[in-house]
Amino acid sequence: MKLYYSPGACSLADHIALHEAGLSFEHEKVDLKAKRTESGTDYATINPKGYVPALTLDSGETVTENIAILDWIAHQDSALKPSGAMGHTHLLMALAFISTEIHKSFKPFFSGGSDEEKAKASETIVKRMGYLADTIEGDYLFGDTVSVADCYLFVMLLWAAKNQIDVPAPLEAFRERMKARPAVQTAMQHEGLI
Repeated sequence: MKLYYSPGACSLADHIALHEAGLSFEHEKVDLKAKRTESGTDYATINPKGYVPALTLDSGETVTENIAILDWIAHQDSALKPSGAMGHTHLLMALAFISTEIHKSFKPFFSGGSDEEKAKASETIVKRMGYLADTIEGDYLFGDTVSVADCYLFVMLLWAAKNQIDVPAPLEAFRERMKARPAVQTAMQHEGLI
């Protein structure tokens, strides 16, 4: 199995989750501007969409999109999703919210947006993160154990810090708890972030 990533991109969530699940995998950096992998492969042959993440499974099938990859990882280790009859549904709700309401809101910061666009995006991000701060159920989104959604939220919080966006205090504490996790440290070391 191989994860294709770009350092600090949203693919970091998958990188962390794979380590949290204890799965054996290789990882290869992608230069998103040149559209080449570290080994020189044309990335379009792996993911024609041209962005990360992509996870090539042992079967040879490649899965793309953060929500799909994180969901797949959660199915490999049920400890990474909330339990109960509605656990999977709650996980998908959190992943979709983080992807569509928070992740997408960072676009002006990565696409040369104006100061006005960035200010408006910051307001939206803070508002959306406020919802998560108000609904967090313990040390992590769903209680006392980490889920794949926590991995994704952590990356969004790194992006917020990088762009000087103040997040609610409960999420600052969450970010620090996540930073202390061995899986987070390992993934960040692999990506040259620490």
